[in-house]
This record gives sequence, C-alpha cells and structure tokens, in this order.
Amino acid sequence: MDTNYKEIDKSHVWHPLFQHQRLDETDLLVFKSAHGTTLIDAEGREYLDAYSALWNVNVGYGRQEIADAVYEQIQELPYYPHSQINVPATELAEQLAKCLPGDLNHVYFCNSGSEANETAIKIARQYGKQTYPGENRFKIISRYRGYHGFTYGAMSATGQARRRKAFEPLAPGFHHAIPPYCYRCPLGLDSASCVEACVNDFERIIQSEGPETVIAVIAEPIIGGGGVIVPPDDYFPKLRKICDDYGLLLILDEVITGFGRTGKMFACEHWDVRPDIITLAKGLTSGYIPLGACVTSTAVFNTFLGEPDDNREFSQVCTYGGHPVACAAGVANLKILQSEQLCENAEKVGGCLFEKLQKLKKLPIVGDVRGKGLMLAVEFIKENGDQLDTEDTNKIVGRLREKGVIVGKIGHAVDEPENIIYIAPPLILTEPEADIIYNTLHEVLIQ
Repeated sequence: MDTNYKEIDKSHVWHPLFQHQRLDETDLLVFKSAHGTTLIDAEGREYLDAYSALWNVNVGYGRQEIADAVYEQIQELPYYPHSQINVPATELAEQLAKCLPGDLNHVYFCNSGSEANETAIKIARQYGKQTYPGENRFKIISRYRGYHGFTYGAMSATGQARRRKAFEPLAPGFHHAIPPYCYRCPLGLDSASCVEACVNDFERIIQSEGPETVIAVIAEPIIGGGGVIVPPDDYFPKLRKICDDYGLLLILDEVITGFGRTGKMFACEHWDVRPDIITLAKGLTSGYIPLGACVTSTAVFNTFLGEPDDNREFSQVCTYGGHPVACAAGVANLKILQSEQLCENAEKVGGCLFEKLQKLKKLPIVGDVRGKGLMLAVEFIKENGDQLDTEDTNKIVGRLREKGVIVGKIGHAVDEPENIIYIAPPLILTEPEADIIYNTLHEVLIQ
C-alpha cells in the first residue's frame, strides 16, 4: 500500500461507535475491493463477509447490473428533486407496491432507515390529528432493545439506553414495552406465558397513558441490533389485534429484515401480519447507494387528502428523497433479488447454517442460537450461565477475522456485557460458504 491511508484516516476521519483514543491499539482494515461474499483489504487478503457490511449487501458485492443502471441514469438524469416525476422512482414505487403485503401502495422516499422511521413517526402523528380530531393522539410505543435510527424521533423510539443517554432529553411522547427476549425473559417467565405477558405490556401502557393519547406502535419484526430477538409465532398477530382494538397504527420497521434477509421478502410474511406503515432501507439497494422508503396503506394515505385550504398534505421535503440514481439502483437490485430467488436461497442456506450452529450449544460457552433465514445470532455465556464478558467476545470476533471470516457483534445497545455475535451474510451465500462460517466459528470456540 503506497499511500498510508491509516495515518491519513487517523488524522481526519471520525468513525462511528468508536473510541478514537484507542486507535493506536486497534487495527482498522483498509478495504479496497469486493466481489460476491468476499472482501479484499489493501494487503490483498480475502475475508468472507458474514454480516453483509452492516446487514445490507443482500445481493452481494460487484453486481454489474446495478453499476450499469447507476451509470446510465447518471448520464441521462443525475438529479432532480422529487417535487416532479422521475422514471426510476416511479418504477421502483410500483415494484414495491406489487411485492409488499396488503395494500401498502404509497411510497415516500428518503435516504436511510433512520429517515424512513422519522417519516413514519411524523405521518402517524399527523394521521392522529386528522383522524381523531378533539383527541390528542401523539404517543408512540416501541420496545426496549429495539433500534429505529439516529435522528431524534427515531432515537426517541429506540429502546437502547447506550445509544440514547448521551443525547437526552429526547423527544416526548415515546414509551417502551418489554421485548420478547425469551432466552432472557425480562419478567423471568417461561416461554409458554412469556408471549402473553410481552404483548399485554403494550395494552398496559395504552391503558396507563390513556388510549385517547396513543396513536401507533413501532416494532422490528425481528429485533436486530438489540440481539436478533425472534418473537414467538403468535406475538405479532396478537399485537396487530391490540392495535386494531384501540385504533392504533402498526408500523413495522423492516429496515434490516426487508428484502429477503429472513427467508421471506418481508419478515412480517412469516406471520401473515399486515402493517399500516412499513419502513425500508438497507436491502432496498443492497447498500450500493443510500436509499430509504416509508410506505403506507391506502387507508392511511387517504387521510392526507383534502382541499388546499385544509392543510392536510404531508409537509415534509427531502432534498435527495426519490433520487433518480438511487432509485435506478433499487430497481436493478429488486430485479436481482426476484430473478435469482434470493429469498428462497436465504431460507434454504440459512436453514442449513442454523441447524449447524445449533450444534454449538453443546459447548459450554454457547447459551443460545437464534434467527431466521440469513439473520442469525449466537449468544455466549460463562460456565455459570452469565453473559460472557465483552472483552472475551471481542477476542472471538478478532480470532474469526484472523481466520478470514468477519462477523458482527451486537454493541452499544444496553448496559450489559456485549456477548452476542450476529451472522447475516449476503443472500447469495452458498452451502460451502456456510460450512466455512460454521467450521471457522467452531474451531475458534474450541481453542
């Protein structure tokens, strides 16, 4: 490497979630290229990317179809604000409406998952004012351990103390329910009674706050950055019913789970649950270009219709929302996902990998293995069942990297040891590559 990028980076770049005082002790990699599921650093060493960069490179690296679509769109129309029509955004919105469940037909484009959730929160609050005049419906219930973004509304909905407390006080009107973390049930219940208690906690909050003050519930189908927490099968159907009973919107944050990650195009399809609003990002372009979307049902959208003097329109503008180049990438990405049946591959290969990972539970260091499709997690413990220390988990992640496999670690979520790694490779993963992930992890854990 002729240019010392590490020294330049050290002088000028502020990395996320990272203590820069320890930079001299930390060997940050310089990635120069990638293809398929493989990353290549500046020294030419190859790594199997077992967490898709940040849960998002669903179709894998180096897809010429996306590069060509982006190049052609930049030449034809590189940018114009979405106050008018551009063809890629219109095509992508149509394709999303076709593949989304229920009547989620109206797409508001933005730049990220955080912005998509911020948009959903604002839509919900305006919807509340217009649908329930005379009431003050603005409160939104999310869950502890859930993550919804870094903007103020989305962060206020986030139930992760370590990501919130430095910026508090946050936006008012957000409340948090117990997550369905069955392995470490917050209430100390067994799995048979846990789901009922978790869902009932939403109703407790609604009743305590007053139903006339609550407008929505926002939840990830599978809590991602809080530990890959998969709910019991009857959890979301029960939560949908509570929302219907109290006239609340159900917002599903599918920023991570969307576009095949869990073995279905959208994770809510596992339980046949139809949200009123869904938020999307990450897999929408597989990370090739930033793009997010907030999609509402026709019923929600129609409450924003009226005469000009009614002021019912959604008064939000996003400079780069509906960016023609980003949307062109999204159209090409969606074609790959569908034509190559990557949802089905995630289900098949993810299922095989999940079965193999279950064998690790025989080791005293492994407490739980959970997930769906290619969204998997392994939780490490001490011999007495307590959570493994963060330092020891870091050593496992480091040894995996030394052996050429990069996994993610659940971090900066809650004030407890960071003892969970997650495995979320590109959806093009093959069974031999899944074997590499399993065998390498097994080898590291028995050392």
